[in-house]
Amino acid sequence: MEEQQNNPSAENKIETPSSTDETTQKVAFESRIDLSELQESVFKIKQQLQKVIVGQTDMMDLLIVALLAKGHVLIEGVPGVAKTITAKLLSKTIDVGFSRIQFTPDLMPSDILGTSVYNLQTSEFEFKKGPIFSSMILIDEINRAPAKTQAALFEVMEEQQVTIDGNTYKMDAPFIVLATQNPIEQEGTYRLPEAQLDRFLFKINIEYPNSEEEFEIIRREQSLENATKIGKIETVISGKEIVAFRALIKKVSIEETLLKYIANIVVNTRTNSFLYLGASPRASIAILGASKAFAAIEGRDFVTPEDIKRATIPVLKHRVIVTPEREMEGLTSTQIITQIIESVEIPR
Repeated sequence: MEEQQNNPSAENKIETPSSTDETTQKVAFESRIDLSELQESVFKIKQQLQKVIVGQTDMMDLLIVALLAKGHVLIEGVPGVAKTITAKLLSKTIDVGFSRIQFTPDLMPSDILGTSVYNLQTSEFEFKKGPIFSSMILIDEINRAPAKTQAALFEVMEEQQVTIDGNTYKMDAPFIVLATQNPIEQEGTYRLPEAQLDRFLFKINIEYPNSEEEFEIIRREQSLENATKIGKIETVISGKEIVAFRALIKKVSIEETLLKYIANIVVNTRTNSFLYLGASPRASIAILGASKAFAAIEGRDFVTPEDIKRATIPVLKHRVIVTPEREMEGLTSTQIITQIIESVEIPR
């Protein structure tokens, strides 16, 4: 202690950073990503949605994250909980093309993708694009179409392209599918195949509103008079900005220990005795992308374990299958995934 007091140079070394430290700090500062525009745009989208939607903050966050993380969303809930209107409102906030497809048992793949039509004037077949050729697609009651029609979505949801008669047609970016389904009604519905479920980044379950939210919904409906809900929403962001934000989010850093953390969670779903089917590597990639988007929305250019935890349940719950025995006991995929997250050690 005495030596330190008698040695001014030693004291200076402690208090004054070296030139090397200054350079390191400068480099670290300059390499940070500017996320202010992204955060401002997210705030504006939420502001518009909240003009109509009461509560449901988690749903709004997940929809925006999916939009930024280049993922599709499956929205599940009983009739009347604003599944369809939410998707339509989100599309109104973004200056991109929008298509709504009502799925029915008699819907054919060509009704979605398009078909080749013979042109009498040119004596050639011309491809007429279907409603899937847009940037934001709302598929209402997706579980009402048969397997043949469901399979028509596989290529476009994964590769963002459609192949018809040997010709490939690319989709315009940003491309996102928002699909709704009713979990209660079974008559006239078809269970979605695992291959299609795996193509959705998130599955969002919408619950009933509480009494205060119910009152606010009725109050707002009463105050509408001759106005429409959609009419209250303004366009606040362009498709080009979404594409730019997606590129920005890919630059968000994540430590290798956290990559290992994601891998451990997903691998645990494959070895868990309560699950008949575990998650695929596509799920790991989905958690990575969603975690980066969550971090970016919070204004951080790095991922934390909390970002991963927040992304894991909505990414995994529709990708795993609970064993019949545990299902009969009342266990859900969400409960089992929560147990897995709690059992995996968080990196320090």
